[in-house]
Amino acid sequence: MGEETKDRRTIEEEIAALGPWFHNMRIEGVETSPDHFLGDYPAVKWKAFKHVVPEDLERRSVLDIGCNAGFYAQEMKRRNAGRVLGIDSDPRYLRQAKFAAEQAGMDIEFRLMSVYDVAQLGEKFDLVLFMGVLYHLRHPLLALDLLYEHVVDNEMLFQCMQRGDDSVMRVEADYDFREWQIFERPGYPKLFFVEHRFADDPTNWFIPNRAGVEALLRSSGFVIEANPEREVYLVRRGERPYFDEPTTRLLSGPHF
Repeated sequence: MGEETKDRRTIEEEIAALGPWFHNMRIEGVETSPDHFLGDYPAVKWKAFKHVVPEDLERRSVLDIGCNAGFYAQEMKRRNAGRVLGIDSDPRYLRQAKFAAEQAGMDIEFRLMSVYDVAQLGEKFDLVLFMGVLYHLRHPLLALDLLYEHVVDNEMLFQCMQRGDDSVMRVEADYDFREWQIFERPGYPKLFFVEHRFADDPTNWFIPNRAGVEALLRSSGFVIEANPEREVYLVRRGERPYFDEPTTRLLSGPHF
């Protein structure tokens, strides 16, 4: 057998040893998750919204939160991003991401870190990717507040699974305490709480409807720039509405 066959077999063995993979990457012609239940994921999803990201990022800095095996981090490098940092709280995903980036010859930094710890980075990024993470968090609004305060300098590419009605109703600034019916309307912002599992995943906690996603983003100070497909939004950092106190104080200990 030739060297090419031996190399492919080695790659296949290394990919298998790092599995299972959620991102279907192509490494030296070998797919990491060819039987993914969502198809060629996340490439098939990326095709639907990649046009909202500039073809040339002009060496801008990028933070990929919940980077998994690094599919999006690599796509940012292909678009001429400068510093790209991927963080994830799962060591297995980070091992996959580092391996995939090395095989692609890409200079991408990866760190084991939770979204709740982003203040430790001590810097803001031109573009933040927050894709497919929010519904895995027990404290979703806290995460968005932390991103706004500490790492989003300009824009954020955001994606969140949605369920429920697709309509978005106009919500008044205030309602009387005796109001009940407004909460029953399909287009009112909602978060569905998953007590046990959804899709056999114990980390699926809160699944919003479309109105809920958009309200969460606005509440944390983000302005929606584009919504290229139902789950994906390009947002920019705007003015935050009324907020009692910064999250850094909330996280520092009990207050009485």
